[in-house]
Amino acid sequence: MHTEVMSLNVGPQHPSTHGVLRLVVDMDGEYVIKVTPHMGYLHTGFEKTFEARTYQQGVTYAPRTDYLHSFSHELAYVLSVEKLLSAEIPERATTIRVILHELGRIHSHLVFFGTALMDLGAITLFFYCFREKEEVQNLFEDICGYRMNQGYFRIGGLSKDAPDGWAARVQRFVDSFDKHVDEYATMFQKNPIFLDRAAGVGVITPELALDLGLTGPNLRASGVSLDQRKATPYCGYESYDFDVPMSTDGDSLARFNIRLQEFRESAKIIRQALKRLQPGPIKDPNRKISLPPREELETSMEAVIHHFKLVTEGFHPPVGEVYVPVESARGEVGYYIVSDGGSMPYRVKIRAPSFVNLQALEYACVGGQFADLITVLATVDPVLGDVDR
Repeated sequence: MHTEVMSLNVGPQHPSTHGVLRLVVDMDGEYVIKVTPHMGYLHTGFEKTFEARTYQQGVTYAPRTDYLHSFSHELAYVLSVEKLLSAEIPERATTIRVILHELGRIHSHLVFFGTALMDLGAITLFFYCFREKEEVQNLFEDICGYRMNQGYFRIGGLSKDAPDGWAARVQRFVDSFDKHVDEYATMFQKNPIFLDRAAGVGVITPELALDLGLTGPNLRASGVSLDQRKATPYCGYESYDFDVPMSTDGDSLARFNIRLQEFRESAKIIRQALKRLQPGPIKDPNRKISLPPREELETSMEAVIHHFKLVTEGFHPPVGEVYVPVESARGEVGYYIVSDGGSMPYRVKIRAPSFVNLQALEYACVGGQFADLITVLATVDPVLGDVDR
């Protein structure tokens, strides 16, 4: 029987590619024989922009690299620069960073479940997930005034302290969140249509996952236990009690379930952090790194000089290079920064997980039907938060 290969464009207008990705899919009838991803539809050029801004100004661009788990990029960036500076971060600032980092993970996974199931034709869970997403964004707005692209962290600490009552509002959210996770699970975990579309579909072996450089839930769903919070702890994560969800199935269903379990682990970490949250400073006391308190500018000429130098010129880290990885909702985020001793980084390179994750599409999709491609894309990386940078 004679057949012809047909090439289809999937995206960037296709709903499952979210406007940032184009796939060229070669089909033999209903079956996929090749998938070629094309990125660049939302390219920002942030890496080069970093190199034309002072180190502190870079905080503005880091969260915009991933609009869903923006705190992971903020954290990776400031931790990298702080390592260059050997900065001392107060305990309260570190604890608030952990809380926001895990709230950001929950926020990103909520969009994952809402949009991934919607890509497969199930719209109900979208409304449930976005109900909690709004609550998380309210908490973001309460602490820093922004619902997304926050830019709240600073090299040396935080831009300002958490307002009165904020910790109590976070506590109320996490206390009710496990019940909501149960609701999400009942909507898809035993749904026969979903199970037919996800179980055994898009299998990624552990060997392939490692060869491709996958990280995060995609890697752990294939049976490789790697989580930067455990492997290379930062912000005191080594002192928190939490588990790293794992599966050896490597299929689309496993990638869903790993993220569902991560909801509960993030809530567990936040509860522990809230118990540790004590009053105290939120910035490195070194005036050559942190702006002096506003009230001191009226009485101290030295404070005025430090303020003027930091705002107009910034600080000068020693010559060197650094890379600090953190565990974002989609995998390892890291900022490789080279300092030549000036007030701006000589080189910035971002290790963004979505960009790497997309390598798995062809291997996981070839041999399956076109509908399976949508399932794989939805579970490997549905939101494509930091594909281009």
